[in-house]
Parts: sequence; structure tokens; C-alpha cells
Amino acid sequence: MAQTINPASAVLAGACANAPLAEVLAESAHPAPAAAVAPATLPNWLLRQSHQQAGRVALRHKRLGVWQQRSWRQAADEVHRLATALRASGFGEGATLVIVSRPRPEALLAALAAQWLGGVAALLDPLEAAAGHIEVLRQLQPQAVFAEGLLEIERLQASALTPALVIYADGRGVASLNPAGLALADYAQLALRETDCPWPVQAHAERTAFAFYRYAASGQIEQQRITHAELLQQGQRLVLAEKLNEQEEALAARAFAASGQARYLLAPWLIAGFCLNFPENLSTRDNDRRELGPTLVAGTAQTYGRLHELVLSRLPQPGSVQRRLVDWALDKQPGKVRKVLGEWLVRRPLRDVMGFTRTRAPLLVGEPLPITTLDFFAALGIEVRAWPDLAQWRDSAAAPNTQVAPAAPALPDNGWIANGAQAA
Repeated sequence: MAQTINPASAVLAGACANAPLAEVLAESAHPAPAAAVAPATLPNWLLRQSHQQAGRVALRHKRLGVWQQRSWRQAADEVHRLATALRASGFGEGATLVIVSRPRPEALLAALAAQWLGGVAALLDPLEAAAGHIEVLRQLQPQAVFAEGLLEIERLQASALTPALVIYADGRGVASLNPAGLALADYAQLALRETDCPWPVQAHAERTAFAFYRYAASGQIEQQRITHAELLQQGQRLVLAEKLNEQEEALAARAFAASGQARYLLAPWLIAGFCLNFPENLSTRDNDRRELGPTLVAGTAQTYGRLHELVLSRLPQPGSVQRRLVDWALDKQPGKVRKVLGEWLVRRPLRDVMGFTRTRAPLLVGEPLPITTLDFFAALGIEVRAWPDLAQWRDSAAAPNTQVAPAAPALPDNGWIANGAQAA
């Protein structure tokens, strides 16, 4: 049977005074002496957004075919409750919360809770083979783990580790495990547990916010580490260059354990204060994107390549009348008539198929696109703009599990940002 996690009992001196949690969180986000100073960490940005646009939708997740949503205030309160549960299990500054999960809001909020307490969110690729996960877990010896569901908990069992707290989001089949020694806690119960007093944010700008691990083909475990300051600097540059604001709709459809997503999606989400959406699962992401119509898409070469292949597979057979119409409309240098008719007859319907009808910021993170894929999107009127993934994988044995991340190369200061992101 899953062990019960006791709530934290300590109370911050002078912080509670029976004040409502929302009021104390708002004061924490805006301390009086430096109200105009931009927050220096991800959790502090969450608090600022929860104060400035408390009722606006921050997160949306499709579950059983229905979009569920959380406001900024609800997200901040949920993160605080998770931080309280982590603290009660002994999690503190410098501790590591390993996250093994596909894209879902619970994983993101659990990461922010660990960072709230001054810890590190270590992300593993959920699509990686079990052997890789087990080796990484054994090396990290994490204080806490966020496991999406049964499969991830079984991998944790196989590693023979017993973290102080294991939070799971999907409880299907978990009750039948009866794992010995694992302190299992249902995310839904932790997120609803009331707390007596808010813990102040203990994150530091120069400390690691996210660490990424993978089991390389060479048999080595490699890692990337990114500080709060680095994430916010690069996120702010993206927000300014792409003119992002709170009206955006973004879809987090790629594997969550990717540094590019942290740099160019999670950090901008907190800074600009827009809505971040999660598909029901990876198999429904294309349908969910079409239904949502995001204005911001941050994808990799694999993302755009897969969408290119998807559209090509649905086009009429080469040589048919319909295919000749498509090829006519997608000409690189259309005249006025072809441009107008092609937009309504071909290009707009194809953008609808991909869920790019409203997309105004199609971003490419990391490796460049093949020229055929780039030309295809350009013909549809989608100008994909490239942003570099600056992080480098390092041997984790050579790069100790420290809090301070190695410095990343600076973005080029040659008008690249001032003039906007360049075409891929």
C-alpha cells in the first residue's frame, strides 16, 4: 500500500499571520522595495503572473476528449502545495527531483515546485528505453521522483532505489503494484491538500533550474544543465524578437525532456504570460493542434519533417487533376491570380490540416530543416524561424552533479536579435 506523506508542520515566522495564501503569494511576487525589478527565477515569474493576471488561463490539458484548464492563481497555488509536500519529505535546496513523463501540466508544475525549494528538476526522455532510465536513476540517486504512471514506477522499482517521495500522475494500475519501500503519493491528492503557510521561493538565478540526462550509444550517461538566469535571458530574447504577449496559445507537443522546450517554450510562457496547452497524448497531438490552432509552435526538425510527411501522405496522387491543382497553387513565384486562388483553394486548407491556421510564430529549435521541407512550409505561407539550441551534452561523470550549470555560449550580437529571428 502506498505510504502516506505527512504535511509540513513548520511555519515561517511572521509570514502567516492568518493571511490568505493568495495574498501572501502576491506580496512574495512583488516585494515592496523592488516591485519594478524583473523576477530572477522561474518560480518568481510564476508568482508575478499569478498576481498580475490571476484569473487568466495559464495551462490547458486535454483529458478524455475535454480541455481542462488552470488559471495562473490556481497554478501558483498548486505549485506551492507540491513544494510543501516535497519539503515534508526532506526535499530542500540542492536536491534533485527526477521527472519521467510525457508532456503534461503536472510534470511542469512539479518541476516548478522543486525549483521553488531551490532544487533541480532533472528530466529524462520518456521515450528512451527502460535500460537507459534505470542507469540514469542509479547514478543520480534522486531525493524525489515524478513518475507519470505505472510504467515509470516499474522502471524506478527496477533501479532498486527508494526515494523519499514518488509522485505519480496516472494512477491506473498503480494500486496493484504494492511496492515495498516506495513512498508513493497521488499527485491529485497533493495538489488539493491545503497548507497553513507559504514557503518563500528559495531558487537562485545562478543555480541550475533544469538538468537533462540521456543514456548515450557509447554507454555513457550525458547531461545538460541550465540555470534560471540563462533560461530567462534566452526566453526574454525570444519574447521580444517574436513580440509574444499574453494572448498567445502554444502547444507543448514535443517530448518534455528537451532543453529547447525549456528555453523557447517554458521560459517565454512564464515571461509573456500566455496559455500553454498540452495534448491528450502523443498520438492525438495533431488532432489537438488542429482543434486548438496555436499561435506559437516551437518544434524541432523532426516535428516539421513529420508534419511535412503527414501532408504529403494526404495529397492526391501525382498526375491527377487534384494534384496538379495543388502543385499549381504551391508554385514558388505565383502570380496575383494564382496567389489569391491558391490561398483559398489549397494553402489555407493545408494549413488547417496541420493546425497552423492561426500560427504567427513557427519556431525551429536546434538542427536546420532540409531544404525541401523548408520550401514546402514557405510555399504554404509559413516562414519557419530558427532558434539555436545552445546546450551541449557532457559526460555526467566528468561534469559533477553540481548546482551551478556550466556557462553556455552567448547568442550572437550581430543584429540577429534586434532584427528578429532569421529564417531557417
